[in-house]
Amino acid sequence: MAGARHLEPGGSSAPRSLLLTCGASARSSARTAVREDLTSGHTATGGVERMPNQSAPVAGYPRSTGKSVLPIDEFAKYDVLTCRKAATAQENIMRAVVQDAYGSPDVLKIQEIDRPAVKDDEVLVRVHAASVHPDVWHVVSGRPYVPRLMGAGLLRPKIRVPGTDMAGRVESVGKNVTRFQAGDEVFGEALWGNQWRNGGAFAEYVSVSQDALALKPGNVTFEQAAAVPTSGLIALRNLQEGRSGPGRSVLVNGAAGGVGAFAVQLAKAYGAKVTGVDHHTKLDLVRSLGADRVIDYTREDFTRNGERYDLIFDIPGNHSFADCRRALMPEGAYVLIGHDRFGDVGGRRLGSLPHFFKLMALSPFRSQLSTPSSSMPSRKDSMAVLREFLETGRLTPVVDRTYSLEEVPEAIRYLAGGEARGKVVITVWNAPRSSCEGPFYRRATRTPYVRRTAGAGNRTPRSNE
Repeated sequence: MAGARHLEPGGSSAPRSLLLTCGASARSSARTAVREDLTSGHTATGGVERMPNQSAPVAGYPRSTGKSVLPIDEFAKYDVLTCRKAATAQENIMRAVVQDAYGSPDVLKIQEIDRPAVKDDEVLVRVHAASVHPDVWHVVSGRPYVPRLMGAGLLRPKIRVPGTDMAGRVESVGKNVTRFQAGDEVFGEALWGNQWRNGGAFAEYVSVSQDALALKPGNVTFEQAAAVPTSGLIALRNLQEGRSGPGRSVLVNGAAGGVGAFAVQLAKAYGAKVTGVDHHTKLDLVRSLGADRVIDYTREDFTRNGERYDLIFDIPGNHSFADCRRALMPEGAYVLIGHDRFGDVGGRRLGSLPHFFKLMALSPFRSQLSTPSSSMPSRKDSMAVLREFLETGRLTPVVDRTYSLEEVPEAIRYLAGGEARGKVVITVWNAPRSSCEGPFYRRATRTPYVRRTAGAGNRTPRSNE
């Protein structure tokens, strides 16, 4: 075959541009597959030999060391087709943190799994960052036991990939999606309703309902945006603007935590006079968020100092309602966010739920106990409000530390230790792509994205969410 380029034994003469159409591992797999397809029944020695049942070389193919070889053009055709198949298979695989049992953060591991399927009203998001919050700890540990009966999974998680809050770029959309398109930068929650379940956010890709997302403002990073959804929605929905508007006094207990940092800023945006309560090592951060006054709870008990407030926004729930009533105006309101403080409060079965049930039973007889509003805005509308606050600069996410996807166990342990100021964030897409089989390893980013206060290494009591 005059002028034809051939694959000679001992190496490939294929154009470099052809061989670079996929990654090195895919190219190797492609060549192996091609040789298996074209030379089955004998062993190749550096080239593509003729089949053993061929009595003579293929017409037009030159002889080389007594064996027939394929023209490079035909070999390249098989090379590209096989490479495309390998690349397509690789595109459907992602790296993710996987949980197959309840327990300590050490039960988590990195695996390669299939990308999630996208439903008609869902958006496939390439995750750039995700955040850790106390509900993640609850689902990983399986404590208290009641969340297992609420959809998490009785003996093991029904959804294997933890995480609910994330930010990233839209990869593709379902046929009924109208609000987003490929390439949009978004943030939101991967779950609806009950947060005591895994949501799939600690992975390279996650499929999310379009109503749970909002466009990411250009003035915040992916890490900052990922810090917002759960904590921001809790603060927004429980901090009534009517009770925290101009002329009102608001006390935020646990002001330097994930929810508290948003609550302080939202109350200030509404025009309230804000007092923030937290550990003394975190008070500089609370001041920087806009608090008019700060209280070190290790030195002063806000329920006994004689001051009164129109609203007490209690995140850790480390004071009884009876004690907090002393610090409320007669027409004031008490809002308990509360959590189990990572197992330190409540029993293993129900956690702190009995405390909430008690307050619910008292609410018809105590005007200071807020009751859930029937006019609660939708998730879609609430996310739009948060986006507006972010875009106008009235809300600035506070990111304490960032960890890689491999370091999710360490990130959860750091949050549970009570030292976090603001949010703990996982960088996903930009994380180093190390072996999927290896153990988790330490490489926390110690420089936060927003603010950092002094004394970051000091151990502080567990007071914040």
